[in-house]
Amino acid sequence: MKNFDSFGVMIDCSRNAVPNVAGLKRFFDILSQRGYNLAMLYTEDTYEVENEPYFGYKRGRYSTSELRELDEYAASVGIELVPCVQTLAHLNAAFRWREYRRIQDCDDILLLDNDRTYELIDHMFASLSTCFRSRRIHIGMDEAHRVGLGRYLDEHGFCDRYELLLRHLNKVCEIARKHGYEPMMWEDMFFRLAHGGYFIDRELDFPQEVVEKVPADVTMVYWDYYADTAEFYDHMILSSKKLSDKVWFAGGAWVWGGFAPHSRLSIRRNELAIPACVRHGIRHVFFTMWGDDGGECPYFSALPALMHAAAVAEGMSEAEMKEKFRAIVGEEYDAFLELDLPNHIFGEDKMVGSANYSKNRLYDDCFLAILSLNAEGADGSVYREYAERLHRRAEEGHAFRYLFDSMACLCDALAIKFDLADKTRSLYAAGDKSGLRRLAENEYTALLSRLDAFYRAFRTQWYTVNKTYGFEIQDARLGGLMQRVKSCRERLLAFCDGEIDGIEELSEAVLPNDGGNVPYWREMVTACVV
Repeated sequence: MKNFDSFGVMIDCSRNAVPNVAGLKRFFDILSQRGYNLAMLYTEDTYEVENEPYFGYKRGRYSTSELRELDEYAASVGIELVPCVQTLAHLNAAFRWREYRRIQDCDDILLLDNDRTYELIDHMFASLSTCFRSRRIHIGMDEAHRVGLGRYLDEHGFCDRYELLLRHLNKVCEIARKHGYEPMMWEDMFFRLAHGGYFIDRELDFPQEVVEKVPADVTMVYWDYYADTAEFYDHMILSSKKLSDKVWFAGGAWVWGGFAPHSRLSIRRNELAIPACVRHGIRHVFFTMWGDDGGECPYFSALPALMHAAAVAEGMSEAEMKEKFRAIVGEEYDAFLELDLPNHIFGEDKMVGSANYSKNRLYDDCFLAILSLNAEGADGSVYREYAERLHRRAEEGHAFRYLFDSMACLCDALAIKFDLADKTRSLYAAGDKSGLRRLAENEYTALLSRLDAFYRAFRTQWYTVNKTYGFEIQDARLGGLMQRVKSCRERLLAFCDGEIDGIEELSEAVLPNDGGNVPYWREMVTACVV
């Protein structure tokens, strides 16, 4: 790849969706043909670790044989497969087991300066070293905002958290060296502890005594999926280089937070980030595909963003890029961009940032309407058009039909669901029982049918690209949504029939919420504790 020694991706395998081996091989084929030569599997606890039976238990973890198979295949198509794990935080799934709760500091953070913690990390590296030929390893260490402030504080008292982080890093690096690894890590904790935050729009300096304590063999990874100006990337890269002379960059190929990708957003930001990397001599870049809140959007949906990033890196024209996409993927680039549509509630050409309107509106309760005011000015009728377009794409009979089927059925459901809460509340406020009856018998009934169709299409999509583990969460969420719609329908009819005097939820006013970007399912469906 022109201008870069490493040009890669990072695939989230930890947020319930664990990509299956067949799907990853197909993905590696496509990436390799487009000039990508590196891939990371982000596995918090979803890989087999010898002598740690509860690590990744019931989570669809990769066996050592599966990782060896993937490593062998990636190498055969010119891709270096790099393990990407966590050795500080983001281990909340492991902490559900008593075996690991005893080494939990607080939140999802490991208890530092603890022998069992370092035994676990040693077991991680020992197992991984038998599966991957690469001697690089990503050790994570990001977003441990309260490190040292939980059980560690109780056991040791307050400690300089910079010193604590550096001490832990050096211990982890010592273990890495023992197993022949050269580690890299997310750099944000150094920024947060030294400057109170990450993504500060100015060039920063670090105390010399801190820089001197960073192990010489650790690479710092500057991650940024948010900046919208070239100057911001310039400031952050220059600041990162003051922390270490070994810096990689990680951009984003947005597939996280909801059912639909944000390829247009990824393209806009990576058009700024990639040239900044070239200007400042960053030779290694990769693009993350996180799966926050359930891994609902499949990694293949990111192909437009990934293909566009490669074109920017090579200086390729848009026309050339689209032709390359069709030749490699076997589909049209513009067709894949339409997978973005479910979130474009103000029209296809209006940017919506990373707002997951489609997921927010799907799970917004028909009676509570917690998110009902988050999309003022939007017209839910766009979903009828989007559904028609996506169904047409699905009917073209290509290999990625399952992606378009799923998004088409989602739009079908949203064509009714988008303003159903508003209609319900308006009719209730007007005391229009005949209108409520028609709504319950028609829209609510039709919505249940469309939700079932979406569920089936989404299940097919999941099983095509992922292991079966993790779908139990989708069964609970979508099954719960359908049951709730049934419940609301029954209560409306009971009210219309005079069996109940009123519906308390419909009598309470709705207040503004968070602008259409409520990130977690549990905050979409209820104001109660989940």
